[in-house]
Amino acid sequence: EFIEAEMALFAKQCKEVDILVSTALIPGKTAPILIKTDMVESMKDGSVVVDLAAEAGGNIETTRPGELYVHKGVTHIGYTDLPSRMPSQSSTLYSNNVLKLLKAISPDKEYFYFEPKEEFDYGTVDHVIRGTMVMQEGKNLFPAPLPKTVPPPPPAKHKSLAELEAEKQAEVSPFRKTVNSASVYTAGLSGVLGLGIISPNAAFTQMVTTFGLAGIVGYHTVWGVTPALHSPLMSVTNAISGLTAVGGLVLMGGSYTPSSLPESLALLAAFVSSINIAGGFLITQRMLDMFKRPTDPPEHNYLYVLPGAVFVGGYGASLASGYSIEQMMYLGSGMCCVGALAGLSAQSTSRLGNALGMIGVAGGIAATLGALKPSPELLSQMSMAMATGGTIGL
Repeated sequence: EFIEAEMALFAKQCKEVDILVSTALIPGKTAPILIKTDMVESMKDGSVVVDLAAEAGGNIETTRPGELYVHKGVTHIGYTDLPSRMPSQSSTLYSNNVLKLLKAISPDKEYFYFEPKEEFDYGTVDHVIRGTMVMQEGKNLFPAPLPKTVPPPPPAKHKSLAELEAEKQAEVSPFRKTVNSASVYTAGLSGVLGLGIISPNAAFTQMVTTFGLAGIVGYHTVWGVTPALHSPLMSVTNAISGLTAVGGLVLMGGSYTPSSLPESLALLAAFVSSINIAGGFLITQRMLDMFKRPTDPPEHNYLYVLPGAVFVGGYGASLASGYSIEQMMYLGSGMCCVGALAGLSAQSTSRLGNALGMIGVAGGIAATLGALKPSPELLSQMSMAMATGGTIGL
């Protein structure tokens, strides 16, 4: 299907062009036929085809390797020794230029003489010849005087689409610009009020609030990411999305093994999510290492273990002391995850972003386990599922 479309395009082009040059060669094989006889015959009289693949049979079906001939009004150049023809062609062009220069200096064939002019216009023959003269009859004529006229101005540069758009934006008056901005915010805030009025209950309003803030934070976090870091950003986002393991942990039950189908599915969810978490952070680190140059200063990213240990260990100590600070743990984990996305926006903070992502995910899982307070048997089941999944992810 692709070949048919390609040949149809070639046939259409042959009817429109006057010169056709083909260059398709496959080392060690016969050149593919790309231009059929009917395509050549559809070209206008006086057209020229140059088959640079003639030495391997040619891309044009009517090519005769090594020959120059005319087929139904179309001149075919099928030389197989074009590289060896280049020196003579270059010599011919150069000698022609030298001959034209000598004729311009002295049109008389019998007596070679030139009378230099001290006044001439820019770009004229006198301008060219006078600049080539150094001495005449022992008199130094170099350098040549400047021409009377100045060179023509360069052609006007066509403005790009971006420049035209910038000029269009600049033409908008400050008043109009402020009116547009105020109108947008008025419509947005009016929409917020309307959504609050038609909301069915307070829980819906709270969820919309969370969604709106998450959208705004996500937009401003991801918008300025360096293009080279798009892949690491997606990888660390994939790892953070592994926090779906929290939902699996909440629904897990039983003892060392699940006791029902829903609990088995929850175990599977935690297992798969842990693969995502470990693999995502590892792949992110590997991709960031690809950007590291030998001349970069040494890094000590292992020191980020300290804030992670204080965050998770401090929560464990608080939980043992009878404090319930899960909501603050969720806040801290969320901020770390947002910081991870923001850190991946620049090369200088990318490794910090990866470390913050690990801290945020670890804090979220620790807070979930602290809130659930599972039995030792269930905790063993949870730990085994996530440890196994994390090992596979690595």
